[in-house]
Amino acid sequence: MATSVLLSQPALTINSVNLTDQCTSATLSSVFTAQNSSTFGSNDTFYVAGMTENEFECELFMSYAASETWATLSALVGTQTTITVAPTAAALAAPSATGPKFTLTNCYLESVDLISASLGDLSSISLVFQGGTLTTATS
Repeated sequence: MATSVLLSQPALTINSVNLTDQCTSATLSSVFTAQNSSTFGSNDTFYVAGMTENEFECELFMSYAASETWATLSALVGTQTTITVAPTAAALAAPSATGPKFTLTNCYLESVDLISASLGDLSSISLVFQGGTLTTATS
């Protein structure tokens, strides 16, 4: 049986700014909210898909340099933006069936830590982008 191994090294843009060089983790999830569709007389519970809840979580090294983490994120708090993420940098530039590019448009960034530091550690922040419309490109 053939197996596939993917060395995790995703690429991403936030608000059209490539922050791949600052990113240490990325998770994109899409959940259909379960809606109870059971009726009177049913002995079991049945569900149908309701609204979609999309969420993108990432951890970035904090950099205050121009065009880096802080400069990109500071104006996005409390607004909607667009995230693109792919399993590799090549897929971000040219998506394919084996390297899709995911785009989350109109996702909301509620907060950004201004400083998150511990003695001896590289400063990093965790972000959560909520909602929006998810599309997948394979060509």
